[in-house]
Amino acid sequence: MRIWPRYLAFATLTLLACNTHAQQARQAEQQRPVLLSADRVWTGDGAPHAGWSVLVAEGRIQGVGPSDTLAVPADVERISLPGKTLIPGLIELHSHVLLHPYNETTWDDQVIKEAPAYRVALAVRHAADTLQAGFTTLRDLGTEGAGYDDVGIKRAIDEGQVPGPRLLVATRAIVATASYGPAERSYRPDMEIPYGAQQATGIDEGVKAVREQSAHGADWIKIYADYRTGIDGSTRPTFTLEEMKAMVAAAHITGRKVAAHASSDDAIRLAVLAGVDTIEHGYGASEATFKLMVERKTAYVPTLTAPEAIGEYFQKHVRGGTPTPAMQQAARAFQLARKLGVIIGNGSDVGVFTHGTNERELEWMVRLGMSPTEALRAATVVAAGILGKPELGALKHGALADVVAVDGDPTADIAALRKVGFVMKGGMVYRRP
Repeated sequence: MRIWPRYLAFATLTLLACNTHAQQARQAEQQRPVLLSADRVWTGDGAPHAGWSVLVAEGRIQGVGPSDTLAVPADVERISLPGKTLIPGLIELHSHVLLHPYNETTWDDQVIKEAPAYRVALAVRHAADTLQAGFTTLRDLGTEGAGYDDVGIKRAIDEGQVPGPRLLVATRAIVATASYGPAERSYRPDMEIPYGAQQATGIDEGVKAVREQSAHGADWIKIYADYRTGIDGSTRPTFTLEEMKAMVAAAHITGRKVAAHASSDDAIRLAVLAGVDTIEHGYGASEATFKLMVERKTAYVPTLTAPEAIGEYFQKHVRGGTPTPAMQQAARAFQLARKLGVIIGNGSDVGVFTHGTNERELEWMVRLGMSPTEALRAATVVAAGILGKPELGALKHGALADVVAVDGDPTADIAALRKVGFVMKGGMVYRRP
């Protein structure tokens, strides 16, 4: 019987030694200088530059410019990427790594029937697929019934235990009591069912929820400003202005920003007046409300791909065919917001559709009027500004070394983002040709 404790101790020490060795190897790789050369370099602004290279060392960009002008160390590793364009690592502002497409399993069944451990296992794969697709940073806006599991996933990625994008997490999200899902009316009233977010009523409970989620590791606070609570199932505001103002103030005093799920014009306006930092979806916003967003510098994350995916799953929509009414409403809002000069960041609601196909959102942006360069900026420089992370979203001296190479020139054809051939995050290479 005494053999087992000795064996367990030996196995534990072996695992710790292997883990330490792996971490040391990762640190050494991050510190080693690397020179990346491709046909073109797009830094995050302007046109791509031919004949440029990117010098990386110690996890950061040490130089960007004409290849013959960079001071390259003698021990540099040279990586040549012919036929490709180097771009900053892409940023996704609205993801759900703990969800998977609703045509595989409905949202209700994911929340009620899928064990948290199973959902985490899937999320690890989702994160890896997303990184391979060139998205090196995600703002993940809610675990949808999986508690604080996004915090654990973020830690595993940060420690190098599993590959994945840099995560900024919102944990449980906050909803008005009995206003979210699984909807009570769909189930027996005596059933105890898991809920998709943290419920709150009144200022005190709302502020408490902000503080609890912050203490558990939330980087952002997400508030559901509206939901389908109307007597006829219509989308209505769920929190009062005073409730939202209190939650925003409680978040902002800690340095955390606030994202608001809002689709109805009334709720969007209330959320903006309350001081939220981003509006998610925003499909029903009026011209007056978008003008208010411009005035308040509230950013807009349009999630154009989500209504397309829902249309495919449940309304017999064929991709490329006639848009559903929900898709038309989303397109109208996006085009109006762009016309009025609203800050627009890239966010797709991925998880509703397949992880690793996030580029679909950028293709929608271009389809609805943005130039490819404008869409790329929404997923790099502009998104980094929304996050308050100037070290992301650009290839410039001192920035974190998040560098992606795609076939062709994405500033001419946004579909080039489908063909990722190289991915570096924080100076570590996760994909090579």
